[in-house]
Amino acid sequence: MRILVAEDEKLLADSVAEGLRHLGMAVDVCYDGDSALERVMTHRYDVVVLDRDLPLVHGDDVCRKIAGGDGETRVIMLTAAAGIRDRVDGLGLGADDYLTKPFAFAELVARVHALARRARPALPPVLDRAGVRLDPLKRFASRDGRPLALSPKEFAVLEVLMRAEGRVVSPEELLEKAWDEHADPFTNTVRVTVMTLRRKLGDPAVIFTVPGAGYRLGT
Repeated sequence: MRILVAEDEKLLADSVAEGLRHLGMAVDVCYDGDSALERVMTHRYDVVVLDRDLPLVHGDDVCRKIAGGDGETRVIMLTAAAGIRDRVDGLGLGADDYLTKPFAFAELVARVHALARRARPALPPVLDRAGVRLDPLKRFASRDGRPLALSPKEFAVLEVLMRAEGRVVSPEELLEKAWDEHADPFTNTVRVTVMTLRRKLGDPAVIFTVPGAGYRLGT
């Protein structure tokens, strides 16, 4: 899952981003509306956590731009204004959800997961394929009933492969969805992560390499 956190309170933005990364999400951060617009035009995000009162370009204008795009990116609007009229106005701009400050991080995480499910073709909350079960919200994965001790990146790669439902996923797509914008596209980080994930999943193999194309999860 790839997330953009656009919030001008740097301490809050960095704290939210760090918490989401700890849960295995790929998170980019920016502190003004101009940077937010630049990123949403460059990357495909599942969810944008958007402060309404951004400098340079107002959060309302960023929200309108996202809402007028491909329709796949979901927006959680953050604001200190808690009135009904404010929430109605925010949703009217095209936001998918509205969260007032201060908020509980656990609630933000639950809302991010709920919106991410809406950003993709409908899939069950708990993914199950080839004996592998993965619960993105509870951060739990198992194979044939055996719990898997996965790193955040291993969990993220496994989630991308499971959501692909047998489709071949290229290394570039894995890099886009499971790492943030600071990832070096010329490193072998994807290959190494897939290798360690395979080892933890055990035999028989369920992740297969398709030469020249990428990886797929077996049936």
